[in-house]
Amino acid sequence: MTKTRSGESWINKWSILTAVILALVGVWLAFGRTAGKPVETVRPSHGPIAQYVDEQGKTRLPRTYDITMPLEGRIEAITLEPGDAVKKGETVARLVQSDLQNDLDEAQAAVQRLTASIAENADTTVEDTSKTQASHFVESMKATVEAAKSRMVAGQSRVDYANTFLGRVESLIPSRAKTEDELDQAQLRKVEAETDYQQDVLIFQAMKSIDAATMLLPTLVQQYIDRKDLTIAVLKQEKAEAEARLRQAKTNLERGTMTSPIDGVVLEREIVDEQQLSAGAALLSIGDLRELEVEADLLSQDAVNLRAGSRALIYGAAVGRTPEDGLEGVIERIRPAGFTKRSSLGVDQQRVKVIVRLRSGELEKVASDRTLGVDYRVQVRAIEQEKSDALTIPRACLFRAADGSWQVMAVRDGVARLVRVDVGLINDRLAEITANLGADEMVILAPESSLHDGDRVRAINND
Repeated sequence: MTKTRSGESWINKWSILTAVILALVGVWLAFGRTAGKPVETVRPSHGPIAQYVDEQGKTRLPRTYDITMPLEGRIEAITLEPGDAVKKGETVARLVQSDLQNDLDEAQAAVQRLTASIAENADTTVEDTSKTQASHFVESMKATVEAAKSRMVAGQSRVDYANTFLGRVESLIPSRAKTEDELDQAQLRKVEAETDYQQDVLIFQAMKSIDAATMLLPTLVQQYIDRKDLTIAVLKQEKAEAEARLRQAKTNLERGTMTSPIDGVVLEREIVDEQQLSAGAALLSIGDLRELEVEADLLSQDAVNLRAGSRALIYGAAVGRTPEDGLEGVIERIRPAGFTKRSSLGVDQQRVKVIVRLRSGELEKVASDRTLGVDYRVQVRAIEQEKSDALTIPRACLFRAADGSWQVMAVRDGVARLVRVDVGLINDRLAEITANLGADEMVILAPESSLHDGDRVRAINND
């Protein structure tokens, strides 16, 4: 009897132990099917997405107007300060006016003096009278020469007659028809006739010499008149040069007052006090801040995906905007030539300069509470592509496979599964999924490297 009861007691204990073990196994199996590593998950959603390039940029003006010295001279003190507003045509700098006025007065005096000299030389009244008088004198001398010649011919006749008369008297002396006294008188008359003839010859020769000299008088007067004509030509040339200097002096006087070419503000001022400066010296720089645009140096491999007209957003501390409410802009132009720029890490990068123009009215959005100027640091987000409705997941869900393809870890039946996906647009926050993933699936957010395909997980929805 005792042996039988002991066997039954042992059997009962074994049955109870087996039941407990089976219950524990059932609990473990039940718990194991529902438990797993907790993971954050999200569901793909439909919404807008943009693929973009973010880069630092700076504000700039498409054009600034430099006010420089138009000529060498003394500049008056400039009272304008950087930031002062100026209107188109407003005087912004000026040369000392008295210096320019003195140059103008000197040039005017030179023109007036030469004008008077030309008028004086052009007046030939005295010379014309002298020429007429000389012509009359020449005619008078011709008559005098003819008279002297006639007198000489008459003198020659008297000499011939005296010689003839003397011969007659000498022939009559032997016959005592003539006396010795008459012979002496005949000889005296001969001597007197010859003397008078010699005087007439001398007078005739002298008149001829005077006539020859007199003939030159009209020519001399005419040469003097001609010489005055040459002087007038020289004076006219000198006057033309003086008039050119006068025009330049007037131009200098006008250019000596420098005005603003636009409505804008003073960007920089190089000169304050009155001082002597050379031509071309910088004085002021003026620009219109309403024309502000943004310049950014993008990596060349990013710039190739952009084009003139692409949308861009301007944000950052300078404009007080986030990327979501950044100022709207459009890429105005992409420079055709790149350049090498060393990064902060010491890496040489090939970059391209891109100019972004702000859309109309965008600057006014920040003008009320901010002063945006030239060379202010901003952030530029250049939009390569964008869609208004796409299936997207957080960028942190994606990672690369060994072959470089994109993949995610999806939660299917409580198990983590590797899923290769096709990616469209992508940025640093979102990625567009174009194939192999449904909108109702759960995707693990930033999966850990220790998580493997097939691991049981417990999804924590992060939607």
